[in-house]
Amino acid sequence: MSKQKPKGRIFEQRVVVWDLEASRKFFKEGFYGKPLGIPKPKDVDFDAPLILDLMEAYYLSTEKSIDVEDQAGKVLNARALHEACAASYADFDEKFMVYKKLRAAGYVVTPGIKFGSDFAVYEHGPGIDHAPYIIQVVGPDSAITATSMVRAGRLATTVRKQFIMAMSDHHKNAVEFLRYDWWRA
Repeated sequence: MSKQKPKGRIFEQRVVVWDLEASRKFFKEGFYGKPLGIPKPKDVDFDAPLILDLMEAYYLSTEKSIDVEDQAGKVLNARALHEACAASYADFDEKFMVYKKLRAAGYVVTPGIKFGSDFAVYEHGPGIDHAPYIIQVVGPDSAITATSMVRAGRLATTVRKQFIMAMSDHHKNAVEFLRYDWWRA
């Protein structure tokens, strides 16, 4: 008899994992999500449901680690979950390619909205180290202006992060990273 996958219930752009054991496991094994009501968890021994970002839930679903249900409790198939993600994120496919590549490389990837970027990337995990990188995803046809580069550089410097631009083309299944170093002459 096989054990059922944990379930998460979708609420707008978040997915709640009510099973506490599964919540602790996801957080412990990859720093996925945040425990409800615990802004900066220091350990994995919490007694709260886990709140996943929709992209995290989609990734865990593609890795066959979780089933995502709609609000009525019906498990969403891959297509329906993809549609929910595409409706919530501009350029979802490009952003997901970057997310997946960074996770595969062993990084912990969290939403970067508080840093004005798409992702904040940790080498070890929140609470263990600070995110050394912020990532902005751009598509193959995106225009990059000098003003946007200066803005990104000033922001990254202010929050003491390294700014990385991820150029993603889901049609070619390719991601390239361009790291910017800021220095004074």
